[in-house]
Amino acid sequence: MTNITPEVIGAKLILRGIHLELTDAMKAIFHEKVGRLLRHEPRIDRIRIDVDHDKTKGAKAHFVAKGQIEISGPDLIASVDSEDAYKSVDLLINKLDGLLRKRHSALKEKRHHRHTIEVGGALPKEI
Repeated sequence: MTNITPEVIGAKLILRGIHLELTDAMKAIFHEKVGRLLRHEPRIDRIRIDVDHDKTKGAKAHFVAKGQIEISGPDLIASVDSEDAYKSVDLLINKLDGLLRKRHSALKEKRHHRHTIEVGGALPKEI
């Protein structure tokens, strides 16, 4: 297991606030939460998190957190929304963590339970 340092997290994480200024406290908490994903899967190339303050959903504050994990194979993409920016990112990290676990278990299942191939007809014998 590799040691996940703040420098590694900083190199792999892209944070962006849309219609929202991300404070240093928010960035620190988001870095801490993303560290959990990197502990589960160190081969992640990049994690992109966008937090959007959506003002079109009425008078209440509404935040949408979108995340994308770039990893070998298809990228993992998730989106959640709530009334709090911190809660949105927390729910997003939980959702991305579930996608990583699901992907890992599917690959593990495929690796350990290979399917047999049926060959139609007899195989020729060696001479």
